[in-house]
Amino acid sequence: MNRRAFLNYARTVGLGFAGLQFAASCGYLGREATSSMTSPFGPLIPDPEGILDLPRGFTYQIVSRTGDAMSDGYRVPGRPDGMATFALDNGTVALIRNHELNPDDDALSGFHASLPEERAFYDFGRGRPALGGTSTLIYNTATREVVQQSLSLVGTLRNCAGGATPWNSWLTCEEVVLSADDDRWERDHGYVFEVPATDQIQLASPEPIRAMGRFNHEAVAVDPISGCIYLTEDEHDGCLYRFIPNRREKLTAGGKLQAMAIDVPGWRDTRNWDEVSIKPSDVATVRWIDLDDVDNPMDDLRQRAQAKGAAIFARGEGMWFGLDRVYFACTNGGAIKKGQIWAYKPSLYEGQAQEEEDSGELTLFVESADPGLLENADNLTVAPWGDLIVCEDGSGDQFLVGIQPDGSLYSFARNAISDSEFAGSTFSPDGSTLFVNIQHSGLTLAIHGPWPDRDRS
Repeated sequence: MNRRAFLNYARTVGLGFAGLQFAASCGYLGREATSSMTSPFGPLIPDPEGILDLPRGFTYQIVSRTGDAMSDGYRVPGRPDGMATFALDNGTVALIRNHELNPDDDALSGFHASLPEERAFYDFGRGRPALGGTSTLIYNTATREVVQQSLSLVGTLRNCAGGATPWNSWLTCEEVVLSADDDRWERDHGYVFEVPATDQIQLASPEPIRAMGRFNHEAVAVDPISGCIYLTEDEHDGCLYRFIPNRREKLTAGGKLQAMAIDVPGWRDTRNWDEVSIKPSDVATVRWIDLDDVDNPMDDLRQRAQAKGAAIFARGEGMWFGLDRVYFACTNGGAIKKGQIWAYKPSLYEGQAQEEEDSGELTLFVESADPGLLENADNLTVAPWGDLIVCEDGSGDQFLVGIQPDGSLYSFARNAISDSEFAGSTFSPDGSTLFVNIQHSGLTLAIHGPWPDRDRS
């Protein structure tokens, strides 16, 4: 029995080994962390169908599978990844879903027997189109029915994560930097694209937001107050970026891209790899460095930013705005390279000239010291009651891990069907439904149950 299975077994049978839990957790939980690792929802119950283990009282529904026929005549593409939900006027929910497809993932594409017309693609390729993009699923949370599914963006590559905007659109990110060439690609790749949330079966206009930079994009989060947009970079030596748009709801109109810098000793390299200089609950003020030549094919934006003093982050992954903060994961950060969760509190004057009067603050919220408790955090979301729900992308068993505001961790769900990562955790706007993908199994799930009250935090 591995360490994680042992801990979960102990929770199930109610053994009192707070001492072991404290030893496992001490030194990496967040501010005012407790030593208790007990789930507020109770132990996980094995799923008789062998798909998803959940606490008692919770159920799941498979709302989509790779290869399912969709309403537009195409098939559900494979490798579902980052997602977000949007309330529609008719009482339904639009769930926009990325598909992290590589150039040669033909069997996992949504096209099969036919293709949309060439002009609908961002990059039709030279005889073989780019296969990534997004699909939109319309779901009725009251009746728990799927109303329709359709493709909503085509012709991009490796659409990994992204983020929702306050103006009801999804920003989908390419986790790749490739250039147009004579053999395969007609367009450059490495950009962010915007997909409107709608129940109309339509393909979004595939226009890259070039001012948001060209790099291995992962996730974004929008501050609804300042309008600033934060971006993670999936590189071992990545940066944390901020985009200040010229127009909030017209991102292709340009803006300013910046990288986070931290002048506190020991914080220039936040990874804690060679020397543990940052401990959970440590806080540092930050500043932002203006960047130029952000649409560059050399994939060197991070090196140029760091030459100007930008901080280094370890594979920035999932990101979400909630509780007046931006939470983001660094999947192989930390002394044992099993993941960190950071929390950025924006300035009262975020993105404005007087920002130096009240600088934003960065806190190391969680750093994993035991892969049996948290292994390689990836996508994450802020639950309506204040916990984080984090997708693991590690080895062996994969869990959805809950993190309470005091920093204590618990297992909320276990992938019982495969060793695939979880991806795209996100709640419906009414808080009734948690959606998540089991990526390589090609499943999108809707989870229902006795969620806590929204004001519990």
